[in-house]
Amino acid sequence: MEVKIGIQSVPRELVVETDTPPEEIERDLAAALKEADGHAIFGLTTQKGGRLLVPADKVAFVEFGGDQSRRGVGFGNIV
Repeated sequence: MEVKIGIQSVPRELVVETDTPPEEIERDLAAALKEADGHAIFGLTTQKGGRLLVPADKVAFVEFGGDQSRRGVGFGNIV
């Protein structure tokens, strides 16, 4: 699933492919935002096994996309 994360004061969003269910992402972000010290980190594991860490208080939005295959760019079908 494709997840887009908007960060405050950053003009482009982060786009991540992950196998994590949307409910779990939402729960983890909500838990990070509830931490009182203001230095909470929101983490997300990518499909390739990497880890993305974002300061939770800087997250502007999270958008969940469906399981869409990527469209090819360019030349179409050459026969």
